[in-house]
Amino acid sequence: MFAVALALAGGAAPAAASADEVVICFNYGCKERTLVQFSPLQLGQVQGQFVEVDSPAAERAAIARAVAWLYFYAGMQSPIWRDRGGNFDDDDTQPGRMDCIDHSTNTTAYLHLIERRGWLKFHGTGERVLRGRMLNDHWAARVVERGSKDEWVVDSWFLDPGLPAAVFPLQAWLDGAGPRVDARRRAAL
Repeated sequence: MFAVALALAGGAAPAAASADEVVICFNYGCKERTLVQFSPLQLGQVQGQFVEVDSPAAERAAIARAVAWLYFYAGMQSPIWRDRGGNFDDDDTQPGRMDCIDHSTNTTAYLHLIERRGWLKFHGTGERVLRGRMLNDHWAARVVERGSKDEWVVDSWFLDPGLPAAVFPLQAWLDGAGPRVDARRRAAL
């Protein structure tokens, strides 16, 4: 529990406090942290995304949906339900907004939880990845395909929490790939 207390006080976040807990962060740059706990019913919903997975591509689609469910459930326990995709529509007067640092950190924590529970057959969780430089940088979570060692980005920042994360081959993402978003949000990217 000392690691959880340290994380909540602003120290380094542990990957998770237990099999059903994750420390998440928000308010841009992980300025705030909180512990979220997932019930057996909630974890069953997440696990259900992986039941019929029979290929790496199907598992990546399941990962995108599972991340959405975990954000949805975390939003029930924290102010992150206020976050909006990208940064353009975030309300700076309310807690819970997340930038790509928050999203990549949280999504990586969710991926570690999924992996610890044994639900990934074809991928492992990698380190977060950065594209761009200085004021145009962007972070995302990463998974690595076990057989081919192909790397994939799991990017939950583009869309509102509770919607499936965008998944791209690492090189395509590094080259600027992102989901289609409306013109206002594209200008803010």
